[in-house]
Amino acid sequence: QVQVVESGGGLVQPGGSLRLSCAASGFTFSNYAVRWYRQAPGKGREPVAYMSSMGDVTNYAKDVKGRFTISRDNAKNTVYLQMNSLKFEDTAVYYCNVMIRGHDFWGQGTQVTVSS
Repeated sequence: QVQVVESGGGLVQPGGSLRLSCAASGFTFSNYAVRWYRQAPGKGREPVAYMSSMGDVTNYAKDVKGRFTISRDNAKNTVYLQMNSLKFEDTAVYYCNVMIRGHDFWGQGTQVTVSS
């Protein structure tokens, strides 16, 4: 069955960096676009970054553009989110998402906490 599993979250100081990973299985990964979302405490889930199936198109939320980079390795069925210059407001649970034939698949999320 379709699975996406996030990892790489943790506690980091403001200005620091983290790289999140999302390992996918159960489908032909290279055929589908992938997205990262996040959900901060008390807020709704919001899109962070998007990458097309072949990696030629990317899109970022305004408040992470220039600091976050999405990438993928189709040979490893993995998508990454490199997060640099982290801010307090980046604290959230980060989720990987893939939509297959109109159905959304989500991982369990990975917690990112930016704190001094």
